Amino acid sequence: MEINDRKNREEIMDRVLSAGHGAMLVSSRSKILLWKFTIKFSYFLKRLLDILVSGTALLVALPFFIMLGIAIRIESRGPVIFTQKRVGKDGRHFKFYKFRSMVSDAEKLKDKLVQENESKDGVIFKMKKDPRITKIGAFIRKFSIDELPQLLNVLIGDMSLVGPRPPVPREVAEYTLEDRKRLHAKPGITCTWQISGRSDIPFKIQAELDKEYIRSKSFWKDIRILLLTIPAVITGKGAY
Repeated sequence: MEINDRKNREEIMDRVLSAGHGAMLVSSRSKILLWKFTIKFSYFLKRLLDILVSGTALLVALPFFIMLGIAIRIESRGPVIFTQKRVGKDGRHFKFYKFRSMVSDAEKLKDKLVQENESKDGVIFKMKKDPRITKIGAFIRKFSIDELPQLLNVLIGDMSLVGPRPPVPREVAEYTLEDRKRLHAKPGITCTWQISGRSDIPFKIQAELDKEYIRSKSFWKDIRILLLTIPAVITGKGAY
């Protein structure tokens, strides 16, 4: 009798444990599915925002783009739109667009100015009084107007409105393994350090801010950065 009772109790315990284990598996799978859905929905919202904002802005700004293009051509010979190879998410190269703010042979002249680089870290090239910049170029750079053609990069999916700024290949060649973590997200027109001092911020701090953004990025954080970009652009602080 005691042996039967013991067997019954053991069977009951096995059933309870099995049921509990099954419930834990279901709960764990539900959490994983919820997490995956949240991530995918966040990416969907970000992409939807990119398409709506970039598409609308390009249509509205088209007449202004035409007038600015004429002004650029009148001041100096060369293409209105400056194109350059940049490095995007996971190291993928893409064609990057800007309004030309420098003389047409600026890239060749850059090699002669390397020793005058004012970037504290030496990875990126910055000069407050860069002789290659045209008069119109100085104005459009100060207020980030030269970046507006990148709305096309956003529309076609090479870039996002918010994300780490896309570097050129020669800069990436100097990256450490830690710096390369900046390439784990789609590059953007604006980012955390763009609203915090722009070119006045050393590269190493830029990289840290970019990595922090990637670790904690969200749809609402993107909205906040976009809103804070407006006063940053108006003041023109750190733009050169």
